Parts: sequence; structure tokens; C-alpha cells
Amino acid sequence: MDATADGPTTPEPTDDLVTTSHTLTVRKRKLAYTATTGRLVLRKEVVTDGTFDGHLPKAEVFVTAYTLDGADPATRPVTFAFNGGPGSSSIWLHLGVFGPRRVVCGDAGQLAPPPYGLVDNQETLLTHSDLVFIDPVSTGFSRAVKGEKPADHHGFQADLESVGEVIRLWTTRHGRWVSPKFLAGESYGTTRAGGLAQHLQSRHGMYLNGLILISSVLDFATLNFVEGNDLPYPLYLPTYAAIAHHHGLHGDRPLAEVLAEAEEFATRDYPWALNQGARLSAEDRAATVARIAALSGLSEDYVDRVDMRIEHTRFFVELLRDRRQTVGRLDGRFTGWAADYGVETLREDPSMSAIMGAYTAGINHYLHTELAYRKDLPYEVLSLSVNRDWSFKEFENAHVTVADKLAAVMRANPHLKIHVASGHTDGATPYFATEHTLAHLAVPAELRENIEVVYYPAGHMMYVHEPSRVQQSKDIAEFVKRASNR
Repeated sequence: MDATADGPTTPEPTDDLVTTSHTLTVRKRKLAYTATTGRLVLRKEVVTDGTFDGHLPKAEVFVTAYTLDGADPATRPVTFAFNGGPGSSSIWLHLGVFGPRRVVCGDAGQLAPPPYGLVDNQETLLTHSDLVFIDPVSTGFSRAVKGEKPADHHGFQADLESVGEVIRLWTTRHGRWVSPKFLAGESYGTTRAGGLAQHLQSRHGMYLNGLILISSVLDFATLNFVEGNDLPYPLYLPTYAAIAHHHGLHGDRPLAEVLAEAEEFATRDYPWALNQGARLSAEDRAATVARIAALSGLSEDYVDRVDMRIEHTRFFVELLRDRRQTVGRLDGRFTGWAADYGVETLREDPSMSAIMGAYTAGINHYLHTELAYRKDLPYEVLSLSVNRDWSFKEFENAHVTVADKLAAVMRANPHLKIHVASGHTDGATPYFATEHTLAHLAVPAELRENIEVVYYPAGHMMYVHEPSRVQQSKDIAEFVKRASNR
């Protein structure tokens, strides 16, 4: 500790990484790997009035990295993974689908009871890629350093800079600049991934092999239910249809048939009807109301009363109101109960409630006990304060989008491959909205071949559905192998 005439000063923050060794047997192959977990100190070159003040600490960012022992860094891929929110830690991708250990939480209608548990992940991406999970500032154990404002890190560009610096530091310190490199994001993490790909490429000259986008939101205009923006209503309709189908409101019709009808209607007749406004004839309005009601599972009276515009948090409480049940926003396969069945919007998401306990118990046990990282700080799984305070000042007077940034990255790096995963019952980032955004990317036809899109019969965290988890793990493993170019 340094001292001055006024007394002792705060010690300089330092990395507090902990390293442990592990083995995992996957299909008779024994994987020996090293886990490194702890906080990296991020520093920034500070210049005040033209004078260099130093390379000053700004934040301590928590990471958990897994590296395969004895692998050749020139050929071994590395995947940097994070979730979204904004305000979410990386817990979901870490313990849900990618990491060497995974949470056992059950699924819709078959939830595991507390105290839950962890098991080896036989489908871990570690078989094919080293993994680095990043918790953005104020999530997990990540914090601003003493004297710094946490809010300075809670914004679109500031977040790109801090997460990007973690990636640059880790890559440099571990000699991985020539390794195949991937970003994997979920939800707002896909927004971050799109922006990060451009930031890393333009700021640090780091060209990536691939992006793994799970439950994507690249253009917020497709999701924002605000007056004057009719775009989300048709784009959500196929998801409403999928959720209604799951709950038996489409009889014995195959899901594929229902979705095909909903997508065709959402592409042509539905947007046309909304665009007509007062010019829409009574006959055409009645026909449109009937189609929306039949596909969404709602009554014609309700669809007519909301002027053919079904806001998603209203849908989740209206669909099964006659059963005294609500459906999940993150995953419409889940159902729950409300204190008041006259409410108009969803207040508690039963799909989030269903999985929060298992993942929270899992990460706290795992980090403290198995990875030997012992901190008295609370592990912030989801920071609602970060979400509330998040700044999109870079998009003042415009909607938030990184579609232009992703397209620019693809045009500059024609070898970049994109894997997009969507769940049919995801009511947070609906799959048809993702399709709309991808269809409007400003890239030439030949680069569209670099984008692959896969679908799963589950929701936002599709991997809580066991068949989807197994298939998704296989799909991503194959993508990483193809895109590594080695």
C-alpha cells in the first residue's frame, strides 16, 4: 500500500485470477483442460488538456476461461461468449449450453426442485473450441474500480469498448492472435456481438472467423411496440402462432403448416392491412381480424378491440386467460399464475421464474466450490439497475440497430461466417423479426451464403429444452469446425 503525508492510499487494483485443472470424458475421449477464473483490471490511456495522465484502472471484469491442455494455439479456436440484458451475466450460455459443466433445471411442465445440481456437459463446445465467458461491468463479479462511475460503462459504445478490451487483452496475453476466433452472444449479446465485430476489426485490426447469434436482436425497430411503428406486429405473429400451437389452440395441425401460413400472412396481407389505416374497408378489416385471431389463438373480439395490433406483453396474459394462466415471454411453452387475471400486461415472466433459481444456485456453487474463486461480493445474475440506466445516446433520434455494422464487417471480411439460432416460442426476440433483419442486410448475394439460420421448437434459451440443447450443441460445433478454416 502506498502512503502519503495524508495517510495510506488505496492499493492499485490487480488481477485476481485463480487457475484449476480438470478432466472430462466425452464419448470415450478424455479432455484435460485448465479453468481460469477471476477479474481482469481494465485500464484506459487518459489524456487531460493534452497531457498524458497514465494508463489508469477503470474496471475489474470477471471472466471464466477454459483452455484445452496441450492444444496448438495456431489451430485451436477460441470463442468469447456473453449474454445480454443489457445487465445480464454470462451465466446462461456458460451453464446452459457451452461450458464443461451444466445446470440441471428441468423444462416446461417438468421443473427440477431445489437445491438443483450440476452435471458434466457431454456436448460442451470445449471439445472443439477454447471458451472465454465475459461478464460485462456491474454483472457477475465485474465492477467499476474505486473512484469510477459504474454508469460510465452502462451504454452501447462504452460496453463495446470494455468487452472489446477484455478480448484484446486475453488474446494478446495468451498468444492467440493467430487462432480462429469467434464471438457468441445471446439476446442483447447479439447486438453487442454485431457492434463488437466492427469495433474489434476497425479499432484493433482483429478479424473474426465467425459470429454465433442466439435469439437475435440486431435491429430494435423490429421489436419496439411504439406508436407509429407497425413493423413488430406482423413480425411477432408467427411466434404467437407457435405458442398457441404448443398450447393446443391449433388442434392437430402440424406446426410447420401453421408457421407457413402465419409467415405468409405476416409478409403480405397483414402489413398491407395495417398500412391502409382508415382506408381499409369493413370487409377487408373483418377478414384480417379473423385471420389474426385464428393464427394467434386470440378471440376476434379481442383482436378487433386492439385495432389488429397485438402487443406482446398483452398477448402473454390474454392467450390463456380463460384457463387462469399466463404464458412466458422468454419461452411461451412455460405457463404460470397471476395474482390478478384482469391485468392487461405481463408482470412476472413464468419462464424466467422457472430457471432463475437453478442457474443462480449453480453458478454460486460452481465458482466458489469447483473453480475455487471465493468472493464475498454477490454474483449479479441479472442487474435491473444496469438495464434501467443503459444509455443508447449514440442513437439519439434514431432506432437502435447494428445491422449496418454487421453488414460493413461482412463486406470488409468476406470470410466471416454467421450462425443464427432462433426459437419458435421465443416471445422476446421473435424468429421472424430476425429473418426480416437478415433479409435487409446490405450485403451482396454471394455473402448471404455465409449466413446459416437454424430453428428450435423452444424459446429464448432454447437449450432448456433437452432435445434442442443436444441438437444446438451439435449445430454450433459443426459451424465452428467449418468456419475455422483449418
